[in-house]
Amino acid sequence: MVISRPMLYSKSAEYAIQAMIYLTEKKSDSPTMIHKIASSYEIPSQFLSKIMQSLVKHRLVHATRGRTGGVKLAKSPEKIYINDIVVCIDGPLHVNPKCVIGLSLCSDEIPCPLHDQWKPIKEKMRHMLENESLKHLTDRVIVKREKMNRKSK
Repeated sequence: MVISRPMLYSKSAEYAIQAMIYLTEKKSDSPTMIHKIASSYEIPSQFLSKIMQSLVKHRLVHATRGRTGGVKLAKSPEKIYINDIVVCIDGPLHVNPKCVIGLSLCSDEIPCPLHDQWKPIKEKMRHMLENESLKHLTDRVIVKREKMNRKSK
């Protein structure tokens, strides 16, 4: 029995979402260097570079080589959904379902003790990821930061 990390998506997908939020906040037509994104979110730069390659391959990001190169969004953040980013990095959620308590096998045929309670929650989360645009998420992240800044003053 292998115990895995019980998550909806991987740390790589989390980093990809953070990088996409950064690019959305930047609102620039000029490319952004990957190391700037990495340092902003404390992501290892080489690791983020590999993640960005997947985002480029799936046409969510454009990459430009050279001294003035970097990455930028390939389309409007209103047309990119969080699930697009997660699927780009992790593949479709239904292909590799995660057990809520981390067991290696959990399905309708061989359920874990929490499977029946977890399944509808997981479906709601999947639905939310499919319907949450990058633009909407970024706007909410900005509001949260502003609240945090006001509270710390």
